[in-house]
Amino acid sequence: MPEGDTVWRVARQLHEALAGEELIRCELRVPRLATADLSGRTVREVVPRGKHLLLRVEGGLTLHSHLRMDGAWRIHTPGERWRGGPAHQIRAVLGTAHRTAVGYRLPVLELIPTADEARVVGHLGPDPLGPDWDPEEALRRLLTTPERPLGEALLDQRNLAGIGNVYRCELCFVLGASPWLPVGQFPDPARAPALARRLLEANKNHPARRTVPGARPDRRLWVHGRADRPCHRCGTLVRHRAQGPTADERVTYWCPTCQPGPTPEA
Repeated sequence: MPEGDTVWRVARQLHEALAGEELIRCELRVPRLATADLSGRTVREVVPRGKHLLLRVEGGLTLHSHLRMDGAWRIHTPGERWRGGPAHQIRAVLGTAHRTAVGYRLPVLELIPTADEARVVGHLGPDPLGPDWDPEEALRRLLTTPERPLGEALLDQRNLAGIGNVYRCELCFVLGASPWLPVGQFPDPARAPALARRLLEANKNHPARRTVPGARPDRRLWVHGRADRPCHRCGTLVRHRAQGPTADERVTYWCPTCQPGPTPEA
């Protein structure tokens, strides 16, 4: 499930493979970009912004992509068999003399002027993995609607960019707060952005995400995905309920003992 740490890692891989190199192959397999061709341009850099990827090329253009639930970029060497899915799922092919980047199932792919990037990422809150991380601004945004449930506020990309459902659930657990607790009632709300940065920083270089201390492979996450299984800390069965405006995809997991406070049952 791509979240801020995953996207940061993908951006680094794309940057290392393409930055400073001239594109000799460019296929953008979406109707609105059918005639676009970046061949002959040099890739300047690839940077993440929350869950967004910005691939900047010379001439003032940016290829903007978003992975959402199952999008992926794969890097290949010349002659290597492409992996990542069947050919009909390929949305982008960017090749240099040494590497080829292939984008699969990309639900968002658009070419925009680099000067207009704010149009697609300007609404985002501070990025815990970004060079301009601002915890005070993140806290200010979280507290803009103090009556909003903590779990919903953490998931809102306008507050913190890059926090997905996994980190939403894990942050609430480590904070010891119910995801349905109004954010304004949390005793020390400044802990939330500080902890978000710490967890994402700890995981950005590791594909196997971990929030539980230790090395046990069966204990990587505190609550996410562990519905009706014993809490690692107290043994209470982990609960799960839909939460938020996109509840069909956003199921919140929590331990009612370790995370006291309001619940949907109440």
